[in-house]
Amino acid sequence: MRIFVTGATGVIGRRVVPLLTAAGHSVTGVARSAEKRVALERTGAKAVDVDLFDREGVRRAVAGHDVVVNLATHMPVSTFRMLLPWSWHENDRVRREGSAILADAAIAGGVMRFIQESFAPAYPDRGDAWIREDTPLEPARYNRTIVDAERSAERFTVSGRIGVVLRFAGFYGPDAFTTRDTIDMVRRGWSPLPGSPEGYVSSIAHDDAAMAVVAALGVPAGAYNVTDDEPVRRRDYVGSLAAALGVAPPRFLPAWTARLMGSAGALLSRSERMSNRKLRTAAPGWRPKYHSVREGWSAIVAALPGGTP
Repeated sequence: MRIFVTGATGVIGRRVVPLLTAAGHSVTGVARSAEKRVALERTGAKAVDVDLFDREGVRRAVAGHDVVVNLATHMPVSTFRMLLPWSWHENDRVRREGSAILADAAIAGGVMRFIQESFAPAYPDRGDAWIREDTPLEPARYNRTIVDAERSAERFTVSGRIGVVLRFAGFYGPDAFTTRDTIDMVRRGWSPLPGSPEGYVSSIAHDDAAMAVVAALGVPAGAYNVTDDEPVRRRDYVGSLAAALGVAPPRFLPAWTARLMGSAGALLSRSERMSNRKLRTAAPGWRPKYHSVREGWSAIVAALPGGTP
């Protein structure tokens, strides 16, 4: 298939593109710098520089492709900035305007499948109950535009094609600053996660998320949770990381500190025990390499520069 990928040089995109080319697909990836275009071409993909807010430019770039995979984001550059509402404005525009422009171009260009990234930790707090895709989203103020991004994929489906939404759980991996910051906090003896230690956290390793994108080439239209098989309680989430690092289990911050984190803190304090059953049923070949973070943290820590402490 001829596949057009935005966010092709991002944390997930740079894993997805080699998987697609290795599978024999013809891939065009968006890269905004000369260095990133060279890196993309080394994987066997064609690299293009396209402004996602340029309707005509996007229409020309997308024409002739069978699939569009939209992984484009513009995330804040640090964990601290992720707590500042204004740091999300550009990402909001990517989700709201960029996704709509891509969907329009895909419909006009005869694309048959549109895969849109989304953010699973926007479900309501469900305590110990399992969360499936029919649970209505309840985004916080800072990430309301995930609804706009998902609507673009839904509109693509309404046009008679296949629109797929991948609701990614909390990412972790050796090349993410959020993972490095989490590790630093745990080494200092503190959990970086607000909320009850007994609340659930749903996660997905970068490599497993990339494999899910490839699996989405063959699933029916709809939304899918992309999460590991076993969400864990916050206590186990940071406890298993501490064990991998060889340090004592960290202490949790007082409950009132979540209010200092604004709407991001309110969302991250929720208990979200997400099920991946729908994706595993639709794509039997996909299964996370890491059943839970209990297995994943050890591999991630070992992959960091210098390996385990």
